[in-house]
Amino acid sequence: MNSCILMAQIIQDPELRYTSDSQTAVAQMLVQFESPRSEDPPTTLKVVGWGNFANEIKEKYSAGDQVVIEGRLRMNLIDRPEGFKEKRAELNAYRIHKLAFDSNFEPQASASNTATVFNSDLPASTAKSNNVVPLRSNVPSTSTPDFGNQERDYLSTTSESSFESNSNLVETSTSANPENEQDLDDIPF
Repeated sequence: MNSCILMAQIIQDPELRYTSDSQTAVAQMLVQFESPRSEDPPTTLKVVGWGNFANEIKEKYSAGDQVVIEGRLRMNLIDRPEGFKEKRAELNAYRIHKLAFDSNFEPQASASNTATVFNSDLPASTAKSNNVVPLRSNVPSTSTPDFGNQERDYLSTTSESSFESNSNLVETSTSANPENEQDLDDIPF
């Protein structure tokens, strides 16, 4: 499977064009990322998006944006004017996540409309603690008779007051509209 995840900075504004035969939208831009070795210069790579995703790229991203790009890496063979063929890498993107450190950005574009929003407004510990669901104790109370190998109802033997007194637990709520709920993943892709 050819899958690539790349964190980079956009160095050229996305350019939107259309194919001549089917008028499919094509967006392309250049991104730059640091090389693994410090003595090497940064690497530049062409990123391409197709269809409705190309329109979203053009509308939502510009030079200077830090992004995480998911896509397929492919090699193109190009005829050079000097008379030889050159191989160039190109990333066909299907999802882009904007890395932002303020709350003034919109959710990122996604080819499949299932993108995870990275919420950097909250510290990591707060984001994780909002996802805590209290568990009931599996220790039966002393008043429960011993039935040997029979099943015990642990839920009915646990006192609710023992959970209410714990101030570290965060109450979770379910919403009828999942779009309004906060995304709790720490992973920005």
